[in-house]
Amino acid sequence: MSGTMLRIAIVDDHPIFRNGLSRSLADEPGFVVVGEGSNAADAIALFKQHRPDVLLLDLSMPGGGHHALRVIMAEHASAAIIVLTASEEDSDLFDALKEGAKGYILKGVSASTLVSAVRNVVAGESYVSPSLAARILTEMKGDAPQAVSDPTRNPHEDALASLTPREEQILGLVADGNSNKEVARQLSLQEKTIKHNMTRILQKLKARNRTEAAIFLRDARSRP
Repeated sequence: MSGTMLRIAIVDDHPIFRNGLSRSLADEPGFVVVGEGSNAADAIALFKQHRPDVLLLDLSMPGGGHHALRVIMAEHASAAIIVLTASEEDSDLFDALKEGAKGYILKGVSASTLVSAVRNVVAGESYVSPSLAARILTEMKGDAPQAVSDPTRNPHEDALASLTPREEQILGLVADGNSNKEVARQLSLQEKTIKHNMTRILQKLKARNRTEAAIFLRDARSRP
C-alpha cells in the first residue's frame, strides 16, 4: 500500500450511515478505511490497534463520544479526531473542541466537503462546519465577563491591531475558509511561509487554533 494513503477509522452506532460513509471514503483516491465501530469502547480499541490518520467519531452512541474523545486524547495527544455528528448543541461543540477534537462536522455534509475537511485536518489544520462557526461567534458576542466595562469593545481589538498587514491578509483568507495551501497559492507564497505566519498570528491573538483566530477576526469585522 502506498505511504500516501490516508487511514481512516469510523465509529458510529447507525450501521446504515456507517457503512455508507465507509464505502464513500473507500472509493476516494488515497483513502482506506482501516476499521469501524459502534460505541466508545470500539473507538478506544480501534485507535489503539490501528492508529488511524483520522478517526471519525459520532457523539451520540453507547458509552458516549465525548468519553471516547477524552480517553483517546489523554493517551495520544496528537490524535486527529473529527466529530461527525447530528448535534448542533453549543455545549457539544465547545466540549469537543476543548477535549481536543480537530474538527466538528454536521452529518448531511457532502462527501466532497467531508473529504476536504479530512485532508485539512491531516495537514494540521482544523475544521468546523460554517453554521457552527457562526454560532461560536454569536456565543462569544454574548460572553459577558470581558464586556462588563465596555460592552461595545471587542476584547481582541488590540491583539488584532498588532497584526502586520500581511498577517491580517492571511488571517482574512483563512477566515474565508481557505487552507494554508490555498492561501499560499492566492498570495504566491510558499506554504511554509503561511504556516509561520499563522503560528505568529495564533500567538498574538492567544488563539488556540485557526478556527478561533478566524472567529476573532469575523467578530471584529461585524462590529460597526
